[in-house]
Amino acid sequence: MILQDFIQYIQSVFAFDPETPLLFTQFQFWAFFSLVFMAFAVFQRRAWMRNAYLFAVSLLFYYKTSGAFVGLLVLVTCSDFLIAQQIYRCRAQWAKRCWLTLSVCIDLGILCYFKYSYFFADIINQMFGTQLQVTNVAGKWLNELTATSYFGVDKIILPVGISFYTFQIVSYTADVYKGLVRPVRNILDFGFYVSFFPQLVAGPIVKASDFIPQLYRRYFLSRRQFGIAIFWILNGLVKKIVLSDYLAVNFIDRVFDNPMLFTGFENLAALFLYSLQVYADFSGYTDIAIGLSLLMGFHLPRNFNSPYKALNCSNFWKRWHISLSRWLQTYLYIPLGGNRNISFGTLFWIAVLTLSALILSGNIWVSICVLLLAVAVILTAWFCPDRRRKIWANLNSMITMLLGGLWHGASMNFLIWGGLNGVGMVVFKFWRDSSLWVRSLGSTVVVAVLWLLATYVPSPLWNLFLAYVSFIMLSAWIRWGYIRMGLPHWWGWLERSWCILVTFTFITFTRLFFRSGSNLDPAIANETAWNTATSMVTRIGSAWSGDVWEIVRAYSSVFTLFILGMVIHWLPEDWKRRYRIGFSRLPLPVMCLVCVIAVFAVYQFVTAKMQPFIYFQF
Repeated sequence: MILQDFIQYIQSVFAFDPETPLLFTQFQFWAFFSLVFMAFAVFQRRAWMRNAYLFAVSLLFYYKTSGAFVGLLVLVTCSDFLIAQQIYRCRAQWAKRCWLTLSVCIDLGILCYFKYSYFFADIINQMFGTQLQVTNVAGKWLNELTATSYFGVDKIILPVGISFYTFQIVSYTADVYKGLVRPVRNILDFGFYVSFFPQLVAGPIVKASDFIPQLYRRYFLSRRQFGIAIFWILNGLVKKIVLSDYLAVNFIDRVFDNPMLFTGFENLAALFLYSLQVYADFSGYTDIAIGLSLLMGFHLPRNFNSPYKALNCSNFWKRWHISLSRWLQTYLYIPLGGNRNISFGTLFWIAVLTLSALILSGNIWVSICVLLLAVAVILTAWFCPDRRRKIWANLNSMITMLLGGLWHGASMNFLIWGGLNGVGMVVFKFWRDSSLWVRSLGSTVVVAVLWLLATYVPSPLWNLFLAYVSFIMLSAWIRWGYIRMGLPHWWGWLERSWCILVTFTFITFTRLFFRSGSNLDPAIANETAWNTATSMVTRIGSAWSGDVWEIVRAYSSVFTLFILGMVIHWLPEDWKRRYRIGFSRLPLPVMCLVCVIAVFAVYQFVTAKMQPFIYFQF
């Protein structure tokens, strides 16, 4: 009887339950990691044994997270391992290019099948007037192959983390093609690189040249590295549970689920709180992943650098999701021509994005406007050779941001979100390259015109837009006064603070379109996301009802956490480095006591149901 109970327990441990995936915030994960780390002590002495062991553990982790989709991970691992070997052996450049093309087609083909099938079906239905319905062809084939009905065929389910590990594999094959890295010696090492469980499902996206050399190093963990690793894990748990989940459950999700039930102020507050939530959620995952990896002797790249300290939109994308930004720059922006020229790829993506705008919006005029704008930009560059390189760079940058938006999901809201960030980057570059006098005078004229129009458009939403543009004008005048008039040093600090506030406000409003489409079925994402976004804009733009201070008092804990989170985020980097190092130097008994107290305090904020990480859906 005892043996039977033990067997049933072991089966439950290794079985996949879609209702209880392994999350960093669950006790089950930490029990899992404790066992893994204890066994790791046995295998860490030999690199090949350590890598093989962690590869097996990573596959088990992914199975517990995504079930049968672990087979898909094994498939792309095997295919790219073999193709990279062929690329390295080939002497002819055309043969290398053919193998690379095959690899990219396999990887992106699988990604497109799972992530963009509904998008492609919409395109065909719109173009040819058909009524195609998406069915899970792969599930149907597997059911026939296994003579079961285990795999659903009604809809396509997106495997967790497929966008992350696909981009990581593509970067490996491309780097082997370029000669930047040699192919991994055996498939177990390569499988470990692809599937390393701390960063498998939500990044950071690790370049082969950064991670593969670590596969063959001896394990080393100093006393200070151990302390830093524990700090990052605790830091990530605080971000995820105390900030992200608490803010989401107690305020943000309620507003986004039904914006029309809440006042304009509550809708506006939900936007700003969501900016902190998504940062705390995603960077919290990354912090935990970095800490776990460091305990096992591996270093992952930094994925966030206090993004809400950014002075402009371009600087924001150098601080936010750094691994994705670098991937897009290396494998998309530069091949398109970078800041030198445009390529066939540029024209191809203009055509694709124009068609996407037509399908996703359902309005031919949107598509025509996109196409005319692209043609106007190309003609301007053609007839203005002195500005051509700058125009090409901005055009390639805009395409990169739009495709970055579509990477998150094939719906109009993600395309708008990516486009707004692209516009922000392009506008900043023109702003940066103009003289201080032109910025100051031009801003004044624009604001004067807007104030004049405000008398004819008495809308709170218009007033918000006017206030935002006034922020920009004021920053221009602050900059002009600081440089030209020799104002005191604190004036420069004021200018920096104002630029941070302007950028944070802009990024926050773009998140309206990002959040509206999150956690939605791909089949209904476009319409539902658009309705949510327009409802929130309507509420924010209408006359605000209710007492603002009463609302703040009613949600005092939520707003207190928001202010506290932003203050900590805006602390100087030197301060943060000091308390990280200070924690790592604590005596082990004191460190253990601090960990116990911190974990106890953190789990007081746990909601009834653990919230999955936001980026699991991408």
